[in-house]
Amino acid sequence: FDLAVNHGWNATLFVYAGTALFILPYFLFSAIAGQFADKFDKAFIAQRVKLAEIAAMVFGAGALWLDNPYLDLMVLFFAGSLAAFFGPIKYGILPQYLKREEVIAGNALIEMGTFVTILLGTMFGGFLVLETEGRQILSGTLILLSVIAWYAATRMPPAPSTRPDLEIDWNVFRQTAKLIGYARERHDVFWAVIGASWFWFVGTVLLVQFPVFAKDVLLGDDVVANAFTATFTIGIGLGSMITNLLLKGEVSARYVPVAAIMMTLFLIDLYFAAGQVSARLAGTTLNGAGVFFSDWSSWRVAFDLFMTAFFGGIYAVPLNAIMQTRASPPKRSRVIAANNLINAIFMITATVTSVILLQFITARGLFLCLGLANAVAAIWICFLLPQETLANFARQLFRLLY
Repeated sequence: FDLAVNHGWNATLFVYAGTALFILPYFLFSAIAGQFADKFDKAFIAQRVKLAEIAAMVFGAGALWLDNPYLDLMVLFFAGSLAAFFGPIKYGILPQYLKREEVIAGNALIEMGTFVTILLGTMFGGFLVLETEGRQILSGTLILLSVIAWYAATRMPPAPSTRPDLEIDWNVFRQTAKLIGYARERHDVFWAVIGASWFWFVGTVLLVQFPVFAKDVLLGDDVVANAFTATFTIGIGLGSMITNLLLKGEVSARYVPVAAIMMTLFLIDLYFAAGQVSARLAGTTLNGAGVFFSDWSSWRVAFDLFMTAFFGGIYAVPLNAIMQTRASPPKRSRVIAANNLINAIFMITATVTSVILLQFITARGLFLCLGLANAVAAIWICFLLPQETLANFARQLFRLLY
Protein backbone atom coordinates (compact mmCIF):
# COMPACT_ATOMS: atom_id res chain seq x y z
CA PHE A 1 0.00 0.00 0.00
CA ASP A 2 2.78 2.40 0.99
CA LEU A 3 4.79 1.63 -2.15
CA ALA A 4 1.78 2.27 -4.36
CA VAL A 5 1.12 5.63 -2.71
CA ASN A 6 4.78 6.64 -3.05
CA HIS A 7 4.71 5.77 -6.77
CA GLY A 8 1.43 7.61 -7.36
CA TRP A 9 -0.50 4.43 -8.14
CA ASN A 10 -3.98 3.36 -7.08
CA ALA A 11 -3.14 1.68 -3.76
CA THR A 12 -6.34 -0.37 -3.55
CA LEU A 13 -5.86 -1.84 -7.02
CA PHE A 14 -2.20 -2.53 -6.26
CA VAL A 15 -3.13 -4.46 -3.10
CA TYR A 16 -5.72 -6.46 -5.02
CA ALA A 17 -3.12 -7.19 -7.72
CA GLY A 18 -0.82 -8.54 -5.02
CA THR A 19 -3.61 -10.70 -3.62
CA ALA A 20 -4.42 -12.03 -7.09
CA LEU A 21 -0.78 -12.90 -7.79
CA PHE A 22 -0.55 -14.76 -4.50
CA ILE A 23 -3.68 -16.82 -5.22
CA LEU A 24 -3.07 -17.37 -8.96
CA PRO A 25 -0.55 -20.24 -8.42
CA TYR A 26 -3.29 -22.31 -6.77
CA PHE A 27 -5.04 -22.34 -10.13
CA LEU A 28 -1.86 -22.95 -12.08
CA PHE A 29 -0.06 -25.50 -9.93
CA SER A 30 -2.55 -27.33 -7.67
CA ALA A 31 -2.99 -30.11 -10.24
CA ILE A 32 0.78 -30.69 -10.45
CA ALA A 33 1.29 -30.30 -6.68
CA GLY A 34 -1.33 -32.94 -5.89
CA GLN A 35 0.32 -35.42 -8.24
CA PHE A 36 3.76 -34.79 -6.72
CA ALA A 37 2.45 -35.30 -3.19
CA ASP A 38 0.84 -38.64 -4.14
CA LYS A 39 3.79 -39.92 -6.22
CA PHE A 40 6.75 -38.99 -3.99
CA ASP A 41 7.58 -39.15 -0.29
CA LYS A 42 5.75 -36.16 1.20
CA ALA A 43 8.53 -35.33 3.67
CA PHE A 44 11.04 -35.26 0.79
CA ILE A 45 8.84 -32.86 -1.20
CA ALA A 46 8.30 -30.68 1.89
CA GLN A 47 12.06 -30.35 2.38
CA ARG A 48 12.58 -29.34 -1.25
CA VAL A 49 9.73 -26.82 -1.11
CA LYS A 50 11.16 -25.23 2.03
CA LEU A 51 14.63 -25.13 0.51
CA ALA A 52 13.21 -23.29 -2.50
CA GLU A 53 11.43 -21.00 -0.06
CA ILE A 54 14.79 -19.82 1.31
CA ALA A 55 15.75 -18.68 -2.20
CA ALA A 56 12.36 -16.98 -2.63
CA MET A 57 12.72 -15.13 0.68
CA VAL A 58 16.27 -14.01 -0.16
CA PHE A 59 14.74 -12.55 -3.32
CA GLY A 60 11.95 -11.07 -1.18
CA ALA A 61 14.44 -9.53 1.22
CA GLY A 62 16.14 -7.83 -1.72
CA ALA A 63 12.78 -6.57 -3.02
CA LEU A 64 11.97 -5.02 0.37
CA TRP A 65 15.45 -3.52 0.64
CA LEU A 66 15.18 -1.95 -2.81
CA ASP A 67 11.59 -0.71 -2.31
CA ASN A 68 10.75 -2.11 -5.74
CA PRO A 69 7.00 -2.78 -6.20
CA TYR A 70 7.49 -4.96 -9.30
CA LEU A 71 9.88 -7.24 -7.44
CA ASP A 72 7.46 -7.35 -4.49
CA LEU A 73 4.70 -8.60 -6.79
CA MET A 74 7.06 -11.28 -8.13
CA VAL A 75 7.80 -12.41 -4.56
CA LEU A 76 4.08 -12.79 -3.87
CA PHE A 77 3.75 -15.01 -6.92
CA PHE A 78 6.74 -17.13 -5.83
CA ALA A 79 5.36 -17.41 -2.29
CA GLY A 80 1.93 -18.43 -3.58
CA SER A 81 3.52 -21.04 -5.84
CA LEU A 82 5.42 -22.63 -2.95
CA ALA A 83 2.28 -22.54 -0.80
CA ALA A 84 0.35 -24.31 -3.57
CA PHE A 85 2.92 -27.14 -3.52
CA PHE A 86 3.08 -27.32 0.27
CA GLY A 87 -0.70 -27.37 0.91
CA PRO A 88 -1.37 -30.95 -0.28
CA ILE A 89 1.58 -32.12 1.82
CA LYS A 90 0.76 -30.51 5.16
CA TYR A 91 -2.80 -31.84 5.17
CA GLY A 92 -2.22 -35.05 3.21
CA ILE A 93 0.57 -36.16 5.52
CA LEU A 94 -1.49 -36.11 8.73
CA PRO A 95 -3.27 -39.47 8.18
CA GLN A 96 0.18 -41.03 7.58
CA TYR A 97 1.66 -39.59 10.76
CA LEU A 98 -1.32 -39.84 13.08
CA LYS A 99 -3.77 -42.47 14.27
CA ARG A 100 -7.34 -41.91 13.14
CA GLU A 101 -8.37 -40.70 16.60
CA GLU A 102 -5.53 -38.13 16.50
CA VAL A 103 -6.40 -36.55 13.14
CA ILE A 104 -8.88 -34.06 14.65
CA ALA A 105 -6.23 -32.86 17.13
CA GLY A 106 -3.64 -32.60 14.35
CA ASN A 107 -5.98 -30.49 12.24
CA ALA A 108 -6.80 -28.31 15.23
CA LEU A 109 -3.10 -27.57 15.74
CA ILE A 110 -2.58 -26.74 12.07
CA GLU A 111 -5.68 -24.52 11.97
CA MET A 112 -4.64 -22.69 15.13
CA GLY A 113 -1.04 -22.40 13.95
CA THR A 114 -2.11 -21.05 10.57
CA PHE A 115 -4.21 -18.22 11.95
CA VAL A 116 -1.89 -17.34 14.85
CA THR A 117 1.04 -16.97 12.44
CA ILE A 118 -1.14 -14.93 10.06
CA LEU A 119 -1.85 -12.64 13.02
CA LEU A 120 1.80 -12.39 14.08
CA GLY A 121 3.02 -11.86 10.51
CA THR A 122 0.41 -9.21 9.77
CA MET A 123 1.04 -7.24 12.97
CA PHE A 124 4.85 -7.65 12.99
CA GLY A 125 5.24 -6.88 9.29
CA GLY A 126 2.62 -4.14 9.26
CA PHE A 127 4.32 -2.36 12.14
CA LEU A 128 7.90 -2.63 10.87
CA VAL A 129 7.34 -1.93 7.18
CA LEU A 130 6.70 1.76 7.82
CA GLU A 131 9.37 2.25 10.49
CA THR A 132 12.85 3.66 9.89
CA GLU A 133 15.09 0.74 8.91
CA GLY A 134 12.08 -1.52 9.49
CA ARG A 135 12.32 -3.06 6.03
CA GLN A 136 15.91 -4.07 6.67
CA ILE A 137 14.80 -5.86 9.84
CA LEU A 138 11.98 -7.52 7.90
CA SER A 139 14.42 -8.61 5.20
CA GLY A 140 16.59 -10.42 7.72
CA THR A 141 13.56 -11.89 9.47
CA LEU A 142 12.18 -13.34 6.24
CA ILE A 143 15.42 -15.17 5.55
CA LEU A 144 15.78 -16.37 9.16
CA LEU A 145 12.21 -17.72 9.28
CA SER A 146 12.62 -19.52 5.95
CA VAL A 147 15.78 -21.24 7.25
CA ILE A 148 13.94 -22.29 10.43
CA ALA A 149 11.07 -23.66 8.32
CA TRP A 150 13.51 -25.63 6.15
CA TYR A 151 15.20 -27.06 9.27
CA ALA A 152 11.80 -28.07 10.65
CA ALA A 153 11.03 -29.84 7.35
CA THR A 154 14.28 -31.83 7.63
CA ARG A 155 13.00 -33.20 10.95
CA MET A 156 9.85 -34.64 9.35
CA PRO A 157 9.79 -38.47 9.41
CA PRO A 158 9.46 -40.24 6.03
CA ALA A 159 5.96 -40.36 4.56
CA PRO A 160 6.17 -42.94 1.76
CA SER A 161 4.35 -42.50 -1.53
CA THR A 162 0.84 -43.89 -1.89
CA ARG A 163 1.13 -44.02 -5.70
CA PRO A 164 4.80 -44.44 -6.72
CA ASP A 165 3.70 -45.68 -10.15
CA LEU A 166 1.71 -42.49 -10.87
CA GLU A 167 2.55 -40.90 -14.22
CA ILE A 168 2.79 -37.10 -13.88
CA ASP A 169 0.45 -35.37 -16.33
CA TRP A 170 1.69 -31.83 -16.98
CA ASN A 171 -1.52 -30.76 -18.71
CA VAL A 172 -2.86 -28.37 -16.09
CA PHE A 173 -6.35 -28.04 -17.55
CA ARG A 174 -6.90 -31.79 -17.90
CA GLN A 175 -5.52 -32.52 -14.45
CA THR A 176 -7.50 -29.70 -12.83
CA ALA A 177 -10.71 -31.26 -14.16
CA LYS A 178 -9.55 -34.61 -12.80
CA LEU A 179 -8.85 -33.07 -9.38
CA ILE A 180 -12.46 -31.95 -9.10
CA GLY A 181 -13.54 -35.42 -10.23
CA TYR A 182 -11.49 -37.08 -7.48
CA ALA A 183 -13.08 -34.80 -4.88
CA ARG A 184 -16.56 -35.70 -6.20
CA GLU A 185 -16.04 -39.46 -5.96
CA ARG A 186 -17.44 -39.45 -2.42
CA HIS A 187 -20.44 -37.32 -1.51
CA ASP A 188 -19.23 -36.62 2.06
CA VAL A 189 -15.72 -35.67 0.93
CA PHE A 190 -16.94 -33.29 -1.77
CA TRP A 191 -19.29 -31.44 0.53
CA ALA A 192 -16.57 -31.27 3.20
CA VAL A 193 -14.45 -29.50 0.55
CA ILE A 194 -17.29 -27.07 -0.26
CA GLY A 195 -17.98 -26.49 3.44
CA ALA A 196 -14.30 -25.82 4.19
CA SER A 197 -14.11 -23.44 1.23
CA TRP A 198 -17.11 -21.53 2.58
CA PHE A 199 -15.16 -21.08 5.84
CA TRP A 200 -12.39 -19.39 3.84
CA PHE A 201 -15.01 -17.22 2.10
CA VAL A 202 -16.27 -15.98 5.47
CA GLY A 203 -12.76 -15.56 6.86
CA THR A 204 -11.58 -13.62 3.81
CA VAL A 205 -14.48 -11.16 3.95
CA LEU A 206 -13.94 -10.53 7.66
CA LEU A 207 -10.14 -10.30 7.76
CA VAL A 208 -9.85 -8.09 4.67
CA GLN A 209 -12.50 -5.67 5.93
CA PHE A 210 -11.35 -5.32 9.56
CA PRO A 211 -9.27 -2.14 8.95
CA VAL A 212 -12.11 -0.49 7.00
CA PHE A 213 -14.71 -1.69 9.52
CA ALA A 214 -12.69 -0.40 12.49
CA LYS A 215 -11.90 3.03 11.00
CA ASP A 216 -14.87 3.94 8.80
CA VAL A 217 -17.70 2.32 10.76
CA LEU A 218 -16.50 2.20 14.36
CA LEU A 219 -14.12 5.21 14.24
CA GLY A 220 -11.35 3.22 15.88
CA ASP A 221 -7.65 3.66 15.16
CA ASP A 222 -5.03 1.12 14.02
CA VAL A 223 -4.73 -0.31 17.53
CA VAL A 224 -8.47 -1.08 17.55
CA ALA A 225 -8.23 -2.71 14.09
CA ASN A 226 -5.31 -4.86 15.27
CA ALA A 227 -7.24 -5.76 18.42
CA PHE A 228 -10.11 -7.03 16.25
CA THR A 229 -7.73 -9.07 14.10
CA ALA A 230 -6.15 -10.54 17.24
CA THR A 231 -9.55 -11.30 18.78
CA PHE A 232 -10.72 -13.05 15.63
CA THR A 233 -7.53 -15.07 15.29
CA ILE A 234 -7.46 -16.17 18.92
CA GLY A 235 -11.12 -17.17 18.61
CA ILE A 236 -10.37 -19.47 15.66
CA GLY A 237 -7.43 -20.99 17.53
CA LEU A 238 -9.46 -21.73 20.67
CA GLY A 239 -12.40 -23.04 18.66
CA SER A 240 -10.08 -25.34 16.74
CA MET A 241 -8.56 -26.73 19.92
CA ILE A 242 -11.90 -27.19 21.71
CA THR A 243 -13.16 -29.25 18.76
CA ASN A 244 -10.88 -32.11 19.73
CA LEU A 245 -12.34 -32.11 23.25
CA LEU A 246 -15.89 -32.09 21.91
CA LEU A 247 -15.34 -34.93 19.43
CA LYS A 248 -12.90 -36.89 21.61
CA GLY A 249 -10.90 -37.80 18.52
CA GLU A 250 -13.90 -38.99 16.47
CA VAL A 251 -13.94 -37.76 12.86
CA SER A 252 -17.50 -36.50 12.64
CA ALA A 253 -19.47 -33.49 11.35
CA ARG A 254 -21.97 -33.61 14.19
CA TYR A 255 -21.12 -30.13 15.52
CA VAL A 256 -20.75 -28.46 12.11
CA PRO A 257 -24.42 -27.39 11.74
CA VAL A 258 -24.55 -25.98 15.28
CA ALA A 259 -21.32 -24.07 14.67
CA ALA A 260 -22.62 -22.68 11.36
CA ILE A 261 -25.86 -21.46 12.97
CA MET A 262 -24.01 -19.86 15.89
CA MET A 263 -21.70 -18.06 13.44
CA THR A 264 -24.81 -16.65 11.78
CA LEU A 265 -26.30 -15.43 15.07
CA PHE A 266 -23.12 -13.63 16.12
CA LEU A 267 -22.57 -12.09 12.67
CA ILE A 268 -26.10 -10.65 12.73
CA ASP A 269 -25.65 -9.37 16.28
CA LEU A 270 -22.37 -7.78 15.15
CA TYR A 271 -24.38 -5.61 12.74
CA PHE A 272 -26.56 -4.24 15.55
CA ALA A 273 -23.69 -3.87 18.04
CA ALA A 274 -21.62 -1.96 15.47
CA GLY A 275 -24.57 0.39 14.90
CA GLN A 276 -24.61 1.27 18.60
CA VAL A 277 -20.87 1.94 18.63
CA SER A 278 -20.92 4.14 15.52
CA ALA A 279 -23.80 6.18 16.99
CA ARG A 280 -21.95 6.61 20.30
CA LEU A 281 -18.65 7.65 18.70
CA ALA A 282 -20.11 9.71 15.84
CA GLY A 283 -17.58 12.23 14.60
CA THR A 284 -14.50 12.55 12.45
CA THR A 285 -11.73 11.68 14.93
CA LEU A 286 -10.40 8.13 15.22
CA ASN A 287 -10.49 6.85 18.79
CA GLY A 288 -7.79 4.89 20.59
CA ALA A 289 -8.40 1.62 22.41
CA GLY A 290 -8.95 3.38 25.78
CA VAL A 291 -11.82 5.54 24.50
CA PHE A 292 -13.20 2.88 22.18
CA PHE A 293 -13.49 0.16 24.82
CA SER A 294 -14.90 2.47 27.48
CA ASP A 295 -18.47 1.33 26.72
CA TRP A 296 -20.07 -2.11 26.83
CA SER A 297 -21.27 -1.85 23.21
CA SER A 298 -17.64 -1.94 21.99
CA TRP A 299 -17.00 -5.04 24.08
CA ARG A 300 -20.12 -6.54 22.52
CA VAL A 301 -18.60 -6.02 19.05
CA ALA A 302 -15.38 -7.71 20.16
CA PHE A 303 -17.36 -10.56 21.74
CA ASP A 304 -19.37 -11.08 18.54
CA LEU A 305 -16.16 -11.26 16.49
CA PHE A 306 -14.57 -13.66 18.96
CA MET A 307 -17.57 -15.99 19.05
CA THR A 308 -17.94 -15.94 15.25
CA ALA A 309 -14.32 -17.03 14.98
CA PHE A 310 -14.64 -19.53 17.86
CA PHE A 311 -17.50 -21.35 16.17
CA GLY A 312 -15.67 -20.98 12.85
CA GLY A 313 -12.88 -23.11 14.31
CA ILE A 314 -15.38 -25.74 15.46
CA TYR A 315 -16.95 -25.63 12.00
CA ALA A 316 -13.75 -25.98 9.94
CA VAL A 317 -11.61 -28.58 11.74
CA PRO A 318 -13.93 -31.61 11.32
CA LEU A 319 -14.41 -30.84 7.62
CA ASN A 320 -10.66 -30.96 7.00
CA ALA A 321 -10.42 -34.22 8.93
CA ILE A 322 -13.25 -35.76 6.88
CA MET A 323 -11.37 -34.89 3.67
CA GLN A 324 -8.19 -36.51 4.90
CA THR A 325 -9.60 -39.69 6.38
CA ARG A 326 -12.33 -40.52 3.86
CA ALA A 327 -10.63 -39.67 0.59
CA SER A 328 -9.04 -42.63 -1.20
CA PRO A 329 -5.43 -42.87 0.15
CA PRO A 330 -3.82 -43.13 -3.33
CA LYS A 331 -5.64 -39.92 -4.32
CA ARG A 332 -5.68 -38.14 -0.96
CA SER A 333 -3.18 -35.41 -1.82
CA ARG A 334 -4.93 -34.67 -5.10
CA VAL A 335 -8.24 -34.34 -3.27
CA ILE A 336 -6.57 -31.86 -0.90
CA ALA A 337 -5.11 -30.06 -3.93
CA ALA A 338 -8.68 -29.83 -5.26
CA ASN A 339 -9.69 -28.38 -1.90
CA ASN A 340 -6.93 -25.75 -2.19
CA LEU A 341 -8.11 -24.87 -5.69
CA ILE A 342 -11.75 -24.51 -4.61
CA ASN A 343 -10.63 -22.54 -1.53
CA ALA A 344 -8.88 -20.10 -3.86
CA ILE A 345 -12.02 -19.76 -5.99
CA PHE A 346 -14.10 -18.98 -2.89
CA MET A 347 -11.51 -16.49 -1.61
CA ILE A 348 -11.39 -14.62 -4.91
CA THR A 349 -15.19 -14.66 -5.07
CA ALA A 350 -15.29 -13.24 -1.54
CA THR A 351 -12.91 -10.45 -2.49
CA VAL A 352 -14.75 -9.53 -5.70
CA THR A 353 -18.16 -9.72 -4.02
CA SER A 354 -16.95 -7.47 -1.20
CA VAL A 355 -15.60 -4.89 -3.65
CA ILE A 356 -18.92 -4.80 -5.52
CA LEU A 357 -21.14 -4.65 -2.42
CA LEU A 358 -19.02 -1.97 -0.77
CA GLN A 359 -19.95 0.35 -3.63
CA PHE A 360 -23.50 0.34 -2.24
CA ILE A 361 -23.25 -0.51 1.48
CA THR A 362 -20.85 -0.05 4.39
CA ALA A 363 -18.59 -2.73 5.87
CA ARG A 364 -21.22 -3.10 8.60
CA GLY A 365 -23.89 -3.89 6.01
CA LEU A 366 -21.47 -6.28 4.32
CA PHE A 367 -21.13 -8.25 7.57
CA LEU A 368 -24.94 -8.44 7.83
CA CYS A 369 -25.13 -9.82 4.28
CA LEU A 370 -22.42 -12.30 5.21
CA GLY A 371 -24.42 -13.44 8.23
CA LEU A 372 -27.56 -13.96 6.14
CA ALA A 373 -25.57 -15.85 3.49
CA ASN A 374 -24.06 -18.00 6.22
CA ALA A 375 -27.59 -18.82 7.41
CA VAL A 376 -28.38 -20.24 3.96
CA ALA A 377 -25.11 -22.18 4.04
CA ALA A 378 -25.95 -23.56 7.50
CA ILE A 379 -29.38 -24.82 6.35
CA TRP A 380 -27.79 -26.36 3.25
CA ILE A 381 -25.19 -28.14 5.36
CA CYS A 382 -27.90 -29.62 7.57
CA PHE A 383 -29.65 -31.21 4.59
CA LEU A 384 -26.41 -32.62 3.21
CA LEU A 385 -25.53 -34.49 6.39
CA PRO A 386 -26.52 -38.12 7.05
CA GLN A 387 -29.81 -38.66 8.83
CA GLU A 388 -28.21 -39.85 12.07
CA THR A 389 -26.12 -36.65 12.18
CA LEU A 390 -29.24 -34.56 11.59
CA ALA A 391 -31.02 -36.30 14.46
CA ASN A 392 -28.04 -35.63 16.72
CA PHE A 393 -28.03 -31.99 15.59
CA ALA A 394 -31.73 -31.61 16.40
CA ARG A 395 -31.14 -32.91 19.91
CA GLN A 396 -28.22 -30.51 20.43
CA LEU A 397 -30.20 -27.53 19.15
CA PHE A 398 -33.11 -28.39 21.45
CA ARG A 399 -30.78 -28.49 24.46
CA LEU A 400 -29.17 -25.22 23.40
CA LEU A 401 -32.51 -23.43 23.15
CA TYR A 402 -34.26 -24.96 26.15
